[in-house]
Parts: sequence; C-alpha cells; structure tokens
Amino acid sequence: MTEQTLAAPINDQLQRKRGFTRYQSLLVALLAFAQFTIILDFIIMSPLGAILMPALNITAGQFGVAVSAYAFSAGLSGILAAGFADRFDRKRLLLFFYVGFTLGTLLCAAAQTYHVLLLGRIVTGLFGGVIGSVVLAIITDLFPLHLRGRVMGFVQTGFAASQVLGIPAGLFLASRWDWHVCFAAIVGLSILAIAVIAFAMEPVDKHLKLKQDRNPFRHLVATIGEPRYTLAFCVTTLLATGGYMLMPFSSAFTVNNIGIDIVHLPTIYLVSGLFSIVTGPLVGRASDTFGKYPTFVFGSVVSVIMVLIYTHLGHVSLATAILVNVLMFVGIFSRMIPSQALMSAIPDPSQRGSFSAVSASLQQLSGGLGSVLAGAIIAQNPDGSLLHFDRIGYVVVASAIVSLVAMYFVQRAVAERTGKRVV
Repeated sequence: MTEQTLAAPINDQLQRKRGFTRYQSLLVALLAFAQFTIILDFIIMSPLGAILMPALNITAGQFGVAVSAYAFSAGLSGILAAGFADRFDRKRLLLFFYVGFTLGTLLCAAAQTYHVLLLGRIVTGLFGGVIGSVVLAIITDLFPLHLRGRVMGFVQTGFAASQVLGIPAGLFLASRWDWHVCFAAIVGLSILAIAVIAFAMEPVDKHLKLKQDRNPFRHLVATIGEPRYTLAFCVTTLLATGGYMLMPFSSAFTVNNIGIDIVHLPTIYLVSGLFSIVTGPLVGRASDTFGKYPTFVFGSVVSVIMVLIYTHLGHVSLATAILVNVLMFVGIFSRMIPSQALMSAIPDPSQRGSFSAVSASLQQLSGGLGSVLAGAIIAQNPDGSLLHFDRIGYVVVASAIVSLVAMYFVQRAVAERTGKRVV
C-alpha cells in the first residue's frame, strides 16, 4: 500500500482546491489543542524556573534534573510503546496516554516538595512523551505529503499558543497565587480535550488492515533495525539537542543576565508567541510550496545567527530582548515544521506508529541529556546570573550545522521515492 493510497481521504484534485473538509479542520484544531496542552506542560517549567528554584530552595542543577526527568521518562515510554503503536486504533492510544498525562500533571499540581514534583514530572513524561508521536502518526495516516507542511504548521501553533496564552497566564497565576495553580489549569484544559477527542474524533484504524508482525518486540526490532530509518533517527536526535539545552534556563538568563525584570517576562513570551502563531502556518505553506528542505535550510541559518546573538547578550532593553526572541523563534519554527513533515514520509505505512514512537523517544532522551549537560555547563554567581551560557550556544550551533548536512541526505532519500528532485 503506497503513501498516496493510505492518504486517499483527501487526495483528490477537487478537495485540494477546496481545502480541508469541516471534519478535517476540526481534527487539525483538535490535534493543535492537544499539542498546546502537552507542550505547555513541558515549557511552563522554563519560565517557572525563576520562581521554582527559590520556592523549593533548589539549585540550577536540581532544576535541570526536574526538567530532564520528563524527557528521560518520555524517552523510555516511547521505546516501550513503539512495539504496540501500530496494533491499536490511534484514537484509543491518544486517549489512553492523554489520561495518564493528565494524572501526572495533577500530581505536579499537588506537589509540596521537590521530590514529589520530580515524581510528577516522571509520571507526566511517561504518558505525555508518547502523545506527540501518536499525533504525528494520525496526521501521516490522514494527510498526503504535499499537505503535511500546512497541517504541521497549524498543529505547531499549539507551541505558539502556549507562548501567547499559556506562559503569560501561567506566570500571572504563579505570581498572583502560587505555581501549583499553573499545573491545575493544565489539568482542566486536558480534561476538556479528552472529552472532545472521545466524542468528536473518528477512529483512525486503517493501518490495522495492513500486514504486521504480531509480536510487538519483533515489530519494534524491525523498525529500529530498518537501515532506511537510521539516518532519520540520528537527525531527530540532533534536532532535539538545541531546544532542550536553551529552554530550561531561558527565563533565568533573561532576568539575571539580560536584566529584564521578571514582571516583563510574560510580555516577551506573549509577543514571541503572537509572531509564532502567524509564522507557523506561513512556514507550513512555504514548505509545501517551495520544498521542505529549502525551508529547513532557511530556518537553520536564521537559528544559528540568532542563537549566537542571544547567548552573548548583555543588559539590553525590553524591546531588544523581544526582537531577538521573535527572530529566534522564526528560525526554530522554520526548522521544526518542515523537518517533521519531511520525516513523516520516511516510514512504511505499517510502521508509522512505531517509527514515530521511536523518534519521539530518541528526541526526549537526547533532549533530557541536553538539559542535564546544560545544567552541568552552567554555573550561577551569587547574584543569580548564569555563567558559561555562551558555551551552550556553541553546542547548539554545532548540532544545527551537522543536522543541516544530515537532513540533506534524508530529503534526498524521500525525493528518490517520490520521483522529485527536491522535497
């Protein structure tokens, strides 16, 4: 069964001109909202860092462990789930892991000590880390390659929305009441998403008709051992390194090194997120129109330049800090969206779930390692400012350059399968 066959629900010329159907639009919005809650749960730890560290009396290293605990547990669950990812209706898988994620977040909301919070992050990661791979598999099953950039662009607005709505609201709740309220709010949103998925989403089970190995372990081994997937897995590992190294300490760096008052942090995230909401769909359309890899090249160049500028900033005005953050997120989105769309064309239809789960696992594990490495590189002065943040920038830039070269060979393999020169 080919890529085009499995994507048949929206692959005729008439529907291409009309765009998405009402149900497809609802599905994209629903998946974007699910991504919003999952991503918000992870990235809320970054802006809360300046509040959590003194509140729980923990060091930057301990905070880095709390952030990476989510990533490591998510990586482990991704590997465990990979063997079963193609054996069930993807809607049921999404609901199962979403409920577990919500319970883990509830534990974070109830945490009164660092160790309970750490446990909550582990439980949340065990379930939340798999949801992204299930969402990606659903998109790959239902949308053809030439539309996936557009779909990814809309779904990734969940990330931008978490910047615009989630982080400023979370910081407001944390400063007005308590940091626990942030996690409680995410629990409420997650329950709403679970209800809509349960009643409005149709089953996604056409992959069950394809021939598969009935043994989950052999299915996992077959996916990991497939030579065509090796380079894609390596690129996924590299792509995760940068974000996980910079993100956990960005709020502390902005407040203590750049000199922005903590009350202005929501403004930075708000403006950056607003630009990202506009940028995401545009990048998605650009990747479908001009090619996934050319768009990825553009994003990589912008990211390298802006990371070097950001990690070397001294005391600057609020306007300058906002501008640097906006441009950096433009680069990040211009890499994230086309790379996900391109990677979705790699696996065979019968291995999409397991491929996505393994990719998510590698992403989380490498991201967790990056977070721990960043915590080991960074030191704090008595005044709270961070030392050696520029060294993290050099590591991020190096990984971006290597991933740019490796992605060329990934897109070449996809181009050969689709009969095109550049994808």
